[in-house]
Amino acid sequence: MIYPKTITVVGANGTMGANVSAIFASFGNARVYMVSRDKEKSKKAAIKSAKSVKADAITANLIAADYSMLADCVKSSDLVFESAAENLDLKIELHTKIGQSLKKGAVACTGSSGLSITRLAECYPEETRSQFFGVHMFNPPYQLTLCELTASPYSDMAMYAELKEYLTNTLFRTVAESKDLPAFLGNRIGFYVMNEALQYAERYQDNGGIDYIDSLLGPFTGRTMPPITTADFVGLDVHKAIVDNIYENTNDYVHNKFVLPEYVQKLIDQKKLGRKTGEGLYKLIKNDSGDKRMMVYDIKLGIYRDEIKYTFPFALQMKQYLRDGDYDDAIRVLINNKSQEADICLRFLLRYIVYALYTAEHVGYDLRVADDVMATGFTWCPPFAMMEAFTRVCDLGQLMKDRLKPEIVNAVDIDHIIGEQIKSKYDYRIYFKAK
Repeated sequence: MIYPKTITVVGANGTMGANVSAIFASFGNARVYMVSRDKEKSKKAAIKSAKSVKADAITANLIAADYSMLADCVKSSDLVFESAAENLDLKIELHTKIGQSLKKGAVACTGSSGLSITRLAECYPEETRSQFFGVHMFNPPYQLTLCELTASPYSDMAMYAELKEYLTNTLFRTVAESKDLPAFLGNRIGFYVMNEALQYAERYQDNGGIDYIDSLLGPFTGRTMPPITTADFVGLDVHKAIVDNIYENTNDYVHNKFVLPEYVQKLIDQKKLGRKTGEGLYKLIKNDSGDKRMMVYDIKLGIYRDEIKYTFPFALQMKQYLRDGDYDDAIRVLINNKSQEADICLRFLLRYIVYALYTAEHVGYDLRVADDVMATGFTWCPPFAMMEAFTRVCDLGQLMKDRLKPEIVNAVDIDHIIGEQIKSKYDYRIYFKAK
């Protein structure tokens, strides 16, 4: 069975690399070589790593290393996890080097959020190619337990089964098995919603743009964080890499929803990448007294302005019902309110359900996995749970046919998509919050 005692994490100075190192060292009780280009950066990453799981004691298991030590680290490791930037050429270079030193029987994997596992497996010699897998964890992994596990045509499926057991029972991951298709399952769904929200912000820039759309899709719609705020948290460069990959390598009915808006590219060109650089779609200003002021990028003016706290009557009504625990009436308000804002919000939720289940059918191995990826990877109300919230008060299939555009209704068999009456293991009520 796979119980690695020694692990190498490549790209360990990055946020995800440091956090994953902590998961291996704490839950897996493994000795972890944290490899980056600069050993001093690896040392600093080890400190961050321990803090990410609130366990200073694991620092004894975290060993700083640089790329000059990579071969020796890999040779002594039972598992090698690559967590470098989402760049195919860079990953090919790294896995070619890892493949030169990987021992027989050791596991090699990439934390890629959606690049081809098959292509990366081909970096390895034939005798160890079967030992390579995709193991995509979500950030921050201490809070988000989702782990997408992907095999290639070369993978040893007995080793795959053991790796799945290790991830599930030792690292306490919610393992979602995905086919080797662009962005796998979670990001294919999540970044569809996020990029469409960015496109809508551009379309409705006269109404306010970014904060206008985020205000329509806040916690009262079944998510912890609004979609545009989520893109800012992820990083606009990472967002671009994911949606560009999906756009270039897929062609389903929402293909154009993965086109990155021009204003986002403009911010990327200016190195305004989001929360990690201090400014992006949003910008937090702190003055000398410690007061904070949230600003937002105004698409029309091309400058930052104060964030507007929008008050939409339909949203206020929904929140009041949610405070009272009346979820049915909250959904009825959303369906029956005739305002532009309620209509935008409702259509987003309906499109989300349809695309999540459509994608799960094509990218996953079990429709139920759509619930796992959205609940434990994004903390959004998962699609089957959201379906339950709607079907309590309406004929969901008819509502979709009435409110969604013909190009969606004609492209997707709505009755088939929602016909699987799968009871969600997630309770929709914990996701709809009156914030």
